[in-house]
Amino acid sequence: MRYLAGLAPVADLYSGFILDLWGVIHDGLRPFPEAIDCMRRLEGRPILLLSNAPRRAAAVQHTLRGLGVPDTLYTHILTSGEATWQALHDRQDPWFASLGRRILHLGPARDRNGLEALNCTLVCAPEDADFVLNTGPDDMRDTAELVAFIPELAACLRAGLKMICANPDLEIMRGNARILCAGALAAWYESQGGEVRWIGKPNAAIYTSALSMLGLQPSRVLAVGDSLRTDVAGAAGVGVDCVWVLGGIHGAALAGDPSAAERFATSAGLRPTGIIERLCW
Repeated sequence: MRYLAGLAPVADLYSGFILDLWGVIHDGLRPFPEAIDCMRRLEGRPILLLSNAPRRAAAVQHTLRGLGVPDTLYTHILTSGEATWQALHDRQDPWFASLGRRILHLGPARDRNGLEALNCTLVCAPEDADFVLNTGPDDMRDTAELVAFIPELAACLRAGLKMICANPDLEIMRGNARILCAGALAAWYESQGGEVRWIGKPNAAIYTSALSMLGLQPSRVLAVGDSLRTDVAGAAGVGVDCVWVLGGIHGAALAGDPSAAERFATSAGLRPTGIIERLCW
């Protein structure tokens, strides 16, 4: 496992890149200048931004523009929200084909762009729904505590609803605040016997789509991400090399301590290609 001061020593070994967003390019409030500089230096090679954001790609692109990340720095965006919308729209997968058309949405209103043009009806109560779309905690409750959402999750269980988890992340850091994501709600639901379909990293399907968009074989692509559970494990599962950024979600525990990071990765059965404090050149 190689400790890197920047991406420059390994960048020329690859023809394309898959970059995580939250914790690598920005912190939810502002972009990281070193990451922006690094993306500029990779110009000429395709860069795909792969995010577990439960919103459609166009909505994430709009957010990136607002943060000061120009479109010219990357080639593609793929989000778990986009993959979720596509699966619900096409219904080619038997599991999705079996779902009804009445959706209970668990998440903030800003995520509802993922419900557009789906020929579905949004309902407000579990007993009226065919399934639940989980995009994460809403903004009306404490987004740092799971207990606030358990009554609604329990009602969905009693109604026997299948759940789509449109963001497998358990938590993120927004600035210095730790916030629960849809994955934390879905993990509780599954632990209580609920049926969950997870869409996004680390599942292989979203990497298959990413590689298809890049038009490259896995051996020609380098992924960069800050989550061992989603970014590093997901890339390893499809044979893509990954550089692990320590300063993101694991920052409080591992930043500045490559030896501890290596032990942590090894204990999880993972061996990233490289370890880096933050994405920089």
